[in-house]
Amino acid sequence: MRRKITVFTGAGVSADSGIQTFRDAGGLWENFRIEEVATPEAFAENPKKVLDFYNRRFEQLKEVEPNAAHHAIAELEKHFEVVVITQNVDNLHERAGSSRIIHLHGELSKCRSTYNPGKLYPMPPQGLKPGDLAPDGGQLRPHIVWFGELVPAMDEAAEAMLGSDYLMIVGTSLQVYPAAGLAYMADPSCRILLVDPAEAPSDLINRLKHYQYKAAIGVPKCVEDLLEGRLHG
Repeated sequence: MRRKITVFTGAGVSADSGIQTFRDAGGLWENFRIEEVATPEAFAENPKKVLDFYNRRFEQLKEVEPNAAHHAIAELEKHFEVVVITQNVDNLHERAGSSRIIHLHGELSKCRSTYNPGKLYPMPPQGLKPGDLAPDGGQLRPHIVWFGELVPAMDEAAEAMLGSDYLMIVGTSLQVYPAAGLAYMADPSCRILLVDPAEAPSDLINRLKHYQYKAAIGVPKCVEDLLEGRLHG
């Protein structure tokens, strides 16, 4: 039976591809407050502003490519059972070749009806504008989990953790949830592998191997160790 690896990725894995994050100076978020573009209330008050913001983020996907971390994670599927759980809303894991991906916060490349959150559609190439309706008559909105909304994929992510031999956490410092929650959810026998430049939490030091690098450098090192058997046991 093949060993199972659950990979949890945060903003750091996509930052190495040039995806701008909330904290980036000069990034897409810099001129906006969360309350203006990333809440249900903002969408109700000014749908055009919110849609324009996410159209720009969707457009950015055409300008970036998967990096060495995405490709190394996809390579693991040749040797292990792999589930990728990501906080990222881009499609770089898919484009690198990973086949089982749980998007906790939604996907920029999809949209959904305001009447039926469970019905998803491909994002139109030109993005969305007010008046773009789903077949059920509801306004189309980005398939993104906004602040104040539930994270519907959390139960699926928790279930995916079961039976994991390894948990690889990439591009997040384990200082915030849900990343920290997943680490503590892992079975006692699960080996935790952390790839992130920041310091690891002191209470997990004895449970993990820390690759203190950016994702594009650290993940290939970690994957090489896995494939060479240096992390077994």
